[in-house]
Amino acid sequence: MSKPRIWISNASPKPGEIVRTRALIEHRMETGLRPDSNGNAIARNIVTEFEARIDGELLFTWQPETAISQNPYIEFTFVARKSGELQFKWVDDEGTVITGSKALLVAG
Repeated sequence: MSKPRIWISNASPKPGEIVRTRALIEHRMETGLRPDSNGNAIARNIVTEFEARIDGELLFTWQPETAISQNPYIEFTFVARKSGELQFKWVDDEGTVITGSKALLVAG
C-alpha cells in the first residue's frame, strides 16, 4: 500500500481562515459481493473509519460504507484556529491502519 496523498489549500492560514483538505488512499474496497475466479465471494474489506485530527484534537470523522469506490477520496474544510500537525487515519475491516500527516502553521 502506498503513502496517502494529502493536500491542504494553505499550510500557513491566518486565524479563522477556512482550510480545504483533500486526501486519497489506495485501497481495493472489496464489498464481499464480487466472486473470485472459482466463483467464491472475495471477503469484504472496506475502509470503515476515517479520522482527521490536529495535534490529537478531533476535527472530522467519517464512516464509509460499501458504496464508496476503490481508492477512497475525501474532501472537507475546517477553520484554522491553531498551528499543529494534521493527522489522518484510515482503518479497514482487516484492521489495517493507514496514516498520514501535514504540518499547519497558523500565521497571525
